[in-house]
Amino acid sequence: MSEEVADIQLSVRKSNTHTLKSSLSLPPTGVLKKELAQLNNQVSQEMYGIGVKKQKVEIMGDKIVIFTEQKRIPALAILDGKYGELTLSVDAALVREFKERLKNHVEMQFGLKVRSILKDYDPGTEAACIVILLDRNLV
Repeated sequence: MSEEVADIQLSVRKSNTHTLKSSLSLPPTGVLKKELAQLNNQVSQEMYGIGVKKQKVEIMGDKIVIFTEQKRIPALAILDGKYGELTLSVDAALVREFKERLKNHVEMQFGLKVRSILKDYDPGTEAACIVILLDRNLV
C-alpha cells in the first residue's frame, strides 16, 4: 500500500472516530438521562430564553421520552386571548424548529441516529412531552 493511500485511510478513520466513539460507548443510563435533560434544557433556553421548570427522562428500548413543565413564552401568553389562531401557528413553528435543533444536538452529542422527534405542548398546563425515536435500542 502506498504511503498516500495509508494517509488517506488514516484521515478517514480519524474523521469518523467521534461518531464511532459516541455510538459505541454511550454513558451509563443514569448519566445519559441526566445529559439528555441538560441538553433539552439547553435547547429550550436557546429557543425560548426560558429553561424548563421540571423534567423527567425515560428510556424505553429505541425511544427516549422527556416529560417537562415549561413556562409559556410571556409574549405568546399575552397574545393567547385575542389572537389564539396566531399563537397556534407560532407554537407550531416553534415546535418544528425545536425538534430540528434537538435532533441535531442528540445526533452530534451522542452519535445516535434519530428517526423522528414527536413533541406536544399544552399552553394551559405548561406541560410538554417529547418522544425521540431512534434507529436502535438503547436498553
